[in-house]
Amino acid sequence: MIKEETTLNSLHEKLNSLPNYVSYLIYFFVPIVLTYISLYISKFLGNSNISKGSIIEVENANNAFLPSYLGYFFVALSVNNSETLIFVFAILFVFTFLSQTLYFNPLFLIFGYHFYNISTNNKAKLFVITKNEINKVDDIEFTQLKRINNFTFIDKIK
Repeated sequence: MIKEETTLNSLHEKLNSLPNYVSYLIYFFVPIVLTYISLYISKFLGNSNISKGSIIEVENANNAFLPSYLGYFFVALSVNNSETLIFVFAILFVFTFLSQTLYFNPLFLIFGYHFYNISTNNKAKLFVITKNEINKVDDIEFTQLKRINNFTFIDKIK
């Protein structure tokens, strides 16, 4: 909508007095609000835990996925019409959703979350989203994880 310069004041005559930057601010805050809502409803997911001593390796995953999301951003800027944009992002959404591997939302970074790939002593590789910074493998324990899928969890306490 920003690329096409679609603003709220161009959509309805009652909004003519709004400056363009108000539209752009709303476009910026809508994904942030939706991310906040998704974090809120995550408390209704199933419970799980990872006990102390069961984690053998932790790898920071904060930067691993940002190039992919920047790629989506640049694709969005290069598409000439909205129908093509919707089609491309629908395909990307379907592939991402059906892969059921990771749920990396870069906007979680704004809310203070960190992303970690964790290997357990039973050879499971898990993706954990948490507000805690993990420095030592020996001291890690997650008692109130919420299960997003079999390999992805969000830690709901700090």
